Amino acid sequence: MSHVGQISIPATYMRGGTSKGVFFTLNDLPEAARVPGAARDKLLMRVIGSPDPYEKQIDGMGGATSSTSKTVILSKSKSPDHDVDYLFGQVSIDKPYVDWSGNCGNLSAAVGPYAIANGLIDPAKIPENGIAEVRIWQVNINKTIVSQVPIVNGQVQETGDFELDGVTFPAAEIPVAFMEPADGEGAIFPTGNVVDDLEVPGVGVLKATLINAGIPTVFINAQDIGYTGCELQEAINSDTKALAMFETIRAHGAVRMGLIKHLDEAASRQHTPKVAFVAPPASYTASSGKAVSADNIDLVVRALSMGKLHHAMMGTAAVAIGAAAAIQGTLVNLAAGGEAREAVTFGHPSGALRVGAKASLADGRWQIDQAVMSRSARVLMEGSVRIPGDSFLMNV
Repeated sequence: MSHVGQISIPATYMRGGTSKGVFFTLNDLPEAARVPGAARDKLLMRVIGSPDPYEKQIDGMGGATSSTSKTVILSKSKSPDHDVDYLFGQVSIDKPYVDWSGNCGNLSAAVGPYAIANGLIDPAKIPENGIAEVRIWQVNINKTIVSQVPIVNGQVQETGDFELDGVTFPAAEIPVAFMEPADGEGAIFPTGNVVDDLEVPGVGVLKATLINAGIPTVFINAQDIGYTGCELQEAINSDTKALAMFETIRAHGAVRMGLIKHLDEAASRQHTPKVAFVAPPASYTASSGKAVSADNIDLVVRALSMGKLHHAMMGTAAVAIGAAAAIQGTLVNLAAGGEAREAVTFGHPSGALRVGAKASLADGRWQIDQAVMSRSARVLMEGSVRIPGDSFLMNV
């Protein structure tokens, strides 16, 4: 029996914030995968090593967590107001699909450096030394991201002394601004309320803030579901009943937000919405052993991604936290003390993070002009990935 050999596709493996993924330039993909559809999805799943019933992704580039099962496709922007178009695909670990419903805020920090290094940015915009501003069009949610990339001797600066909780080693700081981060064209609060009563079978009626900013997110109070907000991954991810409860909350929140029409659609939309639980500031020991003091944070937040508690905080969820904190009366704002604010520092399983956001009320609707946070990014490996040549062909 004959078998089709492997093909080689130019790619770069990058860390961005507390995530990492495989980056491609659109025109480097096989022709069938340059357009949305089943061929592209099958190719990306094979690159990452999904679907894998063992949930290890041994035969691919994925790292068997939501933070490491990610892909990015970049191209020169079709918009004169932007430099690069950025498409993000969250690859399911154990199921055969790629979720295109949202952005990855962490990998957003790696988009500018990749675009510069791979010739997607006009050389005239890149200083010999200084900061290159890269305007990114986020294709998944049709929003603008502005990245400030440090340049030394005409090249992207990757090393530095900026420390980011959840990342072991320091690197160069990259400030990232998410412009008007309400997801898509919808309102920040799809129900029109800063707090809703969300009825969840088997759980009860929960107070919830349902927000579209950065990424659609369902915020609930930790104490309402029996938690303190200081939990680490093992307290949640080893508890199958807890994970089932959070998925039920997520599904009902998705229906209430209008993201899906029926509960059974939630299974094929794992990337959004996120579920997060919040509590007032408290001291705890982070997963690294670092002490997090209640005196240095405004609240604690824990968030789930792709069905598991995240080891730190998703970048887009951090935008949602900053946006919600800026609007008085949300559960996030109340957990942080209830006062008006333009920045918030929250504790997460790996440490703490500060994010800024400015809210305003216009014609009776809340809006966020931008949310800003600092991340870092680094190339881990570059060259090409190899996959069986028939793994994405539709007639196989």
